[in-house]
Amino acid sequence: MRSPKLSRKTVLASSVAGAFAVVGGGAVIAEAASRRGEDEPEGDPTMEATPDWVETQLASMSLQAKVGQLFMVYVHGESADSDHADAVASNRQRLGVDDGAAFVADFAPGGIIYFDWANGLTDPDQIVALSNGLQEAADLPLLIATDQEYGTVVRIKEPTTQFPGSMPLGATGDTEAANRAAEVAGTELRAMGLNQNFAPDADVNVDPANPVIGVRSFGSDPESVSGFVAAQVSGYQAGGVAVSAKHFPGHGDTGTDSHVGLPVITHTATEWERIDAPPFTAAIAAGADMVMSAHIQFPALDDSLKPATLSEPILTGLLRDRLGFEGVIITDSLEMQGVRTEYGDERVPVMAILAGADMLLMPPNFKLAYDAVLGAVESGELTEERIDASVRRLLALKLARGIIGEPTTDPDAVDVVGADEHLAMAADIADRSITLLANDGTLPLEAGNVLVTGWGENTTARLTESLTAQGLQAEALVTGDDPDADAIKSAVAAAVGRDLVVVSTFNVKAGGAQANLVAELLKAGLPVVTAAVGTPYDAAHLGGANASLATYSYTTASLAALAKAITGAINPSGVLPVDVPAATGEIAYALGHGLNYA
Repeated sequence: MRSPKLSRKTVLASSVAGAFAVVGGGAVIAEAASRRGEDEPEGDPTMEATPDWVETQLASMSLQAKVGQLFMVYVHGESADSDHADAVASNRQRLGVDDGAAFVADFAPGGIIYFDWANGLTDPDQIVALSNGLQEAADLPLLIATDQEYGTVVRIKEPTTQFPGSMPLGATGDTEAANRAAEVAGTELRAMGLNQNFAPDADVNVDPANPVIGVRSFGSDPESVSGFVAAQVSGYQAGGVAVSAKHFPGHGDTGTDSHVGLPVITHTATEWERIDAPPFTAAIAAGADMVMSAHIQFPALDDSLKPATLSEPILTGLLRDRLGFEGVIITDSLEMQGVRTEYGDERVPVMAILAGADMLLMPPNFKLAYDAVLGAVESGELTEERIDASVRRLLALKLARGIIGEPTTDPDAVDVVGADEHLAMAADIADRSITLLANDGTLPLEAGNVLVTGWGENTTARLTESLTAQGLQAEALVTGDDPDADAIKSAVAAAVGRDLVVVSTFNVKAGGAQANLVAELLKAGLPVVTAAVGTPYDAAHLGGANASLATYSYTTASLAALAKAITGAINPSGVLPVDVPAATGEIAYALGHGLNYA
């Protein structure tokens, strides 16, 4: 079904004289009005001031166009009109059209989300062309979004600046650095035509075994996490993109990945207020545009055991009424198993809107979901007034962030992507995040022969290159995440006679194969340094190493910083943003712990 065309004159009106740009935490956003002026051609009728733009636009829209605005989906193809056979087949199967431009024109979605596996995203020029092509096909400008948290969750890789991620920032203790990094990241995203980022992560990671959050969190202290979240909200917005704090009401204490199952949070209501709520409260106070729901059960907050995404007590009762959030509530991906375990794909979209969600992210069957929402309005289960409330918030967000006035981007703006000063900032953050947990005097090593072994083919190779650049003789031998007896034996043999063995680790389990590798190297009397390139919790299972470091990240910048710390080119200054518990349940390394070479 093709939605009626919307007035381009109405769409492009870009100012508000105070009436209706209410987003983020109840604050009245006046930014849209301030965007008018020198950049607008004098007398251009398409840019005429319309104080009641949101209401005027809403009144001009059909029900079908309004429902389309509630969806954000992904399309396949490296260009808006891609005719690549695989992209066309995938789009026909999922969306019923050949390409992204046709989908945008036919269904007027509120937004498009990018993924590297669907859209390429390897070349800033390609990304700009894709973004502009989609916007040019849209009657109403799109939110164009991605998950660019940095660290372990990043969709657009080099040449964009690769910041180390949230937990490394937490290890620096520097919220101003977090703010500046977010502004730079936002600037690069907006230069490529993206105007929305699904960041920052507002979860407080209090479960060391959390399989889905971990280093995506700034840490385990609610107050510290709150400061970083607020800093990044304002930073991204200063860089030109809308933000989405996630995953409400808090995903930091889960032992199940909501991509594959339905986690249960066992916090009491009091614990939720103390642990989980503060970062979201801070995000709202900072003016967050969106809050993303989590596919988790939280019995203390809703004893019906509906996932939070489908829970009116959580989305409306807590987020809207209690915390006062007036911006856009978006669901986490509706393709994830956590929200699909109890309810069918036809019911989930309707239930999410009834619960209080405004935008539905990535339903597994778009046409089924779209028709289900339309059908719910026609049957009276949902009112058009309820749909209007969500569309009103989405229009206000797009207006406040300048998306209505300037939906496309200048292709020449991509020159800012990966700029030298941006790379230098990422390197500085990485340098200051490296945390020295233990050291018997083995480090620093200013000269010598080193074996780099352990987890990660790319990680060990890059670390070897970085150590060589620091003047050491270094060689890599990958043993992987589950080395068998032969691999461990080979590593021990290769390490004999070396001045140092550096073992990169990732998600070590007590008594697991990576721990066995370290134990066998130590048994052979070799000088061993462990480097946790994911969560710092690895260190609790690697007792006896001569020195232990945490990088929280395996980005190029973090591995270069690790090499500098090993050789003494930098003096480690990072501190743990989480407690690292020992197998006994006691704390092996406490939050705030960090050594240096002084």
